[in-house]
Amino acid sequence: MPRQSMKRGRRPELMWGVGLADSVARQIEEGVGPGFHVRNFPEDALPVARELEQDEKPSAAWIPWSVWSGFPEARRQEYRNQDETHRILIRDNDAELEMEKVLAEGFLTVVDLPLTRPKIQDVMFRAREVKSLYSDIYRMTEEIMLERELLARKTDQLLFLNKLLASATESLDAATILANAKNSLGLILPVRMLHAAFWNTGPDAAADVEIFLNGKMPPAVESAWIEQIMTSASSMGSGSVNGFQVSYTDPARRAEYAQTPDQGKLVVMPLTAGHQTFGCLALLCEPGYRLGKDQVETLRSAVNHVGLALRNALAFKEVKLRADRDGLTRLYNRRSFDERLVYEIKRRARYHHDLSLLMFDLDHFKAVNDTYGHKAGDLVLRKIGDILTTVFRTTDLAARYGGEEFVVLLPHTSEEAAWKLAERVRTAIENCAFHFDGRDFSVTASIGVASVEGGSLSASDDDLVLKADKALYQAKNNGRNMVVVSGQKTTSAQNAVQ
Repeated sequence: MPRQSMKRGRRPELMWGVGLADSVARQIEEGVGPGFHVRNFPEDALPVARELEQDEKPSAAWIPWSVWSGFPEARRQEYRNQDETHRILIRDNDAELEMEKVLAEGFLTVVDLPLTRPKIQDVMFRAREVKSLYSDIYRMTEEIMLERELLARKTDQLLFLNKLLASATESLDAATILANAKNSLGLILPVRMLHAAFWNTGPDAAADVEIFLNGKMPPAVESAWIEQIMTSASSMGSGSVNGFQVSYTDPARRAEYAQTPDQGKLVVMPLTAGHQTFGCLALLCEPGYRLGKDQVETLRSAVNHVGLALRNALAFKEVKLRADRDGLTRLYNRRSFDERLVYEIKRRARYHHDLSLLMFDLDHFKAVNDTYGHKAGDLVLRKIGDILTTVFRTTDLAARYGGEEFVVLLPHTSEEAAWKLAERVRTAIENCAFHFDGRDFSVTASIGVASVEGGSLSASDDDLVLKADKALYQAKNNGRNMVVVSGQKTTSAQNAVQ
């Protein structure tokens, strides 16, 4: 009855008898109980490699000393290699056996004939204890190995984050930080491209967005990326947008930059500081790539590091902008102009290229403030800043010299070209209509031009500014709203060029 119930339930545990007498095999089977099955191999058919290598391993093997002592060493080693099997030695003769020798042979214990039930139960108790001990050791070993693996992963993560933080903090330029971040993130992700966007919400709740693309790309691809990034920026809290400008972390046009957002796995992550989102990173990875849990955690930490570095870079840029620029017109200030003028004079002395300077003043500007108020005057000054930013090249330097007076430094520009540019600015200012507090008005400007031709042997910053200032004074005395080139031409809205 017990055996039938066992067949319907758990399979009996297998044991081997190796060369046991039939009576001894029966004693063992009766002693271990119904939960075990003893398979006895007679002496003339002992287990060979085929039986030893089968998948189902016996939990124990009962081996008489007379059989074991007759095995060659190679056969003994085959049995020793069965780590999952407890071997019990049966002393079936009067041989003197030392327990140390028995244990050295890999046996669990030794029992003497006749095999009684208490002896067999004692062996089984020892086997269970050893199995439990082995299980505990195996479990502890697994836990130690797991902890070592986790520690190794954490160590690798910390090393990676330290390397990323070092590369992110070596510069205060956002483009350089992003280029370094792409290289660093490439160590844990197959990153093809990395783009970014930053926004700064103004008092009207509308944001100005600055986009950094990985590199120059075909117009259609660039438009797709800008649309994707602007959509992400809007969903992350940028709100309505005044406008955006695009910069490149890599100025080159490369074949790999022709990939659209749908040509890989796109990962977009917010950049936050002080619970406020100020930007986002867009990473294009290999298509079909799946992020593991550890990679997601590492990526989040990495983005936080990069975000902190970018926040510092943007803050530095803003501080530098405030130090270098006039707060009202956003043109360069007097200090920046003085520094650049000294640099350009030195460069002209070395390379002997043309250098020109425009100095102009708004006519009767005090009357604008007195008549319409200082806010109207600020409106005019901001518009003048917009005009100068639009007309001149990025290599030129337009600055607010003081009050309503402005200067423009023009490297590699001849006197004739400077005069044409001055006339274009004068006309743009004259044609600009202003509307404030229900009233319309306009302003004009007088401009002085001074130049140092390429063939001149010497020149100083004081000489150039003095010449331009004298030309401006002449324009003012000659009726205003005109361009005067130092020592040569005078033009106005009413007079032809002389």
